[in-house]
Amino acid sequence: MFTNKLPIILFLFFVSSVSAQEMSFENYNPKSTLVVEGEEITRAKFPFIDVHSHQRNMDATALAGLINDMEILNEGIMVNLSGGSGESLNAKIQSIQKNYPNRFVVFANVDFDGVGQEGWGAKAAAQLEKDIKAGAKGLKIYKSLGLRYKDSNGNRVAIDDPRLDPIWAKCGELGVPVLIHAADPKSFWDPMDADNERWLELKTRPRRKRSATDPAPWEQIIEEQHNMFKKHPNTNFVNAHMGWYANNLGKLGELLDEIPNMNVGIAAVIAELGRQPRNAKAFFEKYQDRILFGKDSWKPEEFPTYFRVLESDDEYFPYYKKYHAFWAMYGLDLSDEVLKKVYYKNALRLIPGLDKSLFPAE
Repeated sequence: MFTNKLPIILFLFFVSSVSAQEMSFENYNPKSTLVVEGEEITRAKFPFIDVHSHQRNMDATALAGLINDMEILNEGIMVNLSGGSGESLNAKIQSIQKNYPNRFVVFANVDFDGVGQEGWGAKAAAQLEKDIKAGAKGLKIYKSLGLRYKDSNGNRVAIDDPRLDPIWAKCGELGVPVLIHAADPKSFWDPMDADNERWLELKTRPRRKRSATDPAPWEQIIEEQHNMFKKHPNTNFVNAHMGWYANNLGKLGELLDEIPNMNVGIAAVIAELGRQPRNAKAFFEKYQDRILFGKDSWKPEEFPTYFRVLESDDEYFPYYKKYHAFWAMYGLDLSDEVLKKVYYKNALRLIPGLDKSLFPAE
């Protein structure tokens, strides 16, 4: 009886062994056996301003829930970049003023439909001015500019299109910053092969893959952004995601030296910083007045990785998304002086009307 089943047992054992040896990269996710000192940091050392958050719902119930999480994280002020314009923006501002007037601010957004129509730039700037006077504290530009928006003739709208100049000039005139996300990581434009660090992300999220010229080369879109910054030196810009140069801090430093009105936010690029602790620490020390804290997606359970990278000297601790980074993190061990600037001082300087009493006086 047993003898008759032996070939089946051997076959199943063979299949199991081969399967284990030939598992896919997606399935391979080993637990580190390294034993080193260090622990998770669940609360920021200093109260911070998250300059890169997205909240669609800002009614009283939603705000109360956000406040509970913010208190745990030590988040002083949340900047909601998804403010919209006109009535939708006004509704968010009114809810904030009624419930938590000093803990939330919103940035306005521009509707780029109609670029190319007569008087579009002046009308867009006028609406933006109304939104700022209604209580918006800045302007957020989504990556759709440069990637998807088309003008009235069906042509791609470049970031440095002169027809958009009234918008950037208006922000400089009103003294409010522009936080702008341009393009995506360069790897999305690169061949999807064994050399691409974002291979897993592109495999699991194939819609993010672009051809070398879809809709334009990566380098061209990024250069358009830099051209626009230079063209409007009186306007302060926050380049979201460190301008997708967190993996090349030498180049990013050159750009900061070249473009004095450009600042950078660290949202969604902490994995790049956490794999180069000495280099990143030197960068933060040199450009400490130009870097702002931000997270992007609102997932409170992911903030501790940011705190640990910025504050600790811990070694080889895990990141929370394998498809973003299959490597481990290291702490930058930033000084209190630098941490305070990144966490809140730089944002207080750039964004008007924030409640400074929420943060240490020194």
